[in-house]
Amino acid sequence: RRELSKEQIVESQRVMNAAGLAVPNWPVEWGGKDWTPLQRHLWHEEMQLAAVPAPLAFNASMVGPVIAAFGSQEIKERFLPATANLDIWWSQGFSEPDAGSDLASLRTTAVREGDEYVVNGQKTWTTLGQYGDWIFTLVRTDPSVKKQAGISFLLIDMTSPGLTVRPIELIDGGHEVNEVFFEDVRVPVENLVGEENKGWDYAKFLLGNERVGVAPVGSTKRILAEAKEIAGDRIADEPLLAARFVELENELLALELTALRVVAHSADGKPHPASSVLKLKGTELQQAVTELVVDLAGPLSLASGAGEGSDVPEWARVATPQYLNYRKASIYGGSNEVQRQIISKTILGL
Repeated sequence: RRELSKEQIVESQRVMNAAGLAVPNWPVEWGGKDWTPLQRHLWHEEMQLAAVPAPLAFNASMVGPVIAAFGSQEIKERFLPATANLDIWWSQGFSEPDAGSDLASLRTTAVREGDEYVVNGQKTWTTLGQYGDWIFTLVRTDPSVKKQAGISFLLIDMTSPGLTVRPIELIDGGHEVNEVFFEDVRVPVENLVGEENKGWDYAKFLLGNERVGVAPVGSTKRILAEAKEIAGDRIADEPLLAARFVELENELLALELTALRVVAHSADGKPHPASSVLKLKGTELQQAVTELVVDLAGPLSLASGAGEGSDVPEWARVATPQYLNYRKASIYGGSNEVQRQIISKTILGL
């Protein structure tokens, strides 16, 4: 798992955007190609297979579609072109210390004072927030109603006075996530997306799109193929290892077919209930494949701190950090336990 710099991510997205391929699922007027979910899925899978950096998800798959679907014309004109071209780097302000899987319990407040909201609270696990220019944020604008009914979707400039970003060091040694604190941060009312107190509807729309995206069939296929190459003759000599590869390949094929069914039935733009199945199985397979690579590396997987001049091959050096990093996959975007509850209600009718 090679980390890209901010500059590399921006350059990659701008090259794709110049060709109209950074946000192909967006409307043509905002830099897209009006592709169907199926077309976009196939494009993303091919990029993953080729190890091409994907467009920044916060821009292309999260806030962009929300603004395009629910934002005012003024907000669309102000933000969508810059969002597609990564002139604005968006951060996500959803999770809080006491509101992760139960996101509707969020406590960050936005109190209206004239033409501004005054925002106070804390967000956590803000991925790549150290690069962020703006943060799309769920805030509580009406504490007197049912928790889902009093939430709004607010766009906040991260250079605003009173906004602080604090890094969180990860178990793999990286700095990928952050805490964001809001202390009397003043936000113009025109930065509200859609209607006040309708933010929960917009968040569900966003999370449905996110859950489809967290089933990275192409990249999981690529990692499994690389693992097979690494294993080489061991597959023929070790029946249990061979069985492990076969099981993962079969599960990956089933995931791919499920993903195709989900995107084929999402043509109306609404997330399919089975997107929760994709999130559940997709992240489990990511974790299983990275665990397999660690097992193939054996004791060499402990040499993650070895430099490039080491005798330990690069794939073995990055195996453990990659394995540890993907422990997050079954938590973000709604934990897998929550996905099982969604599946039981919306698909199985239990």
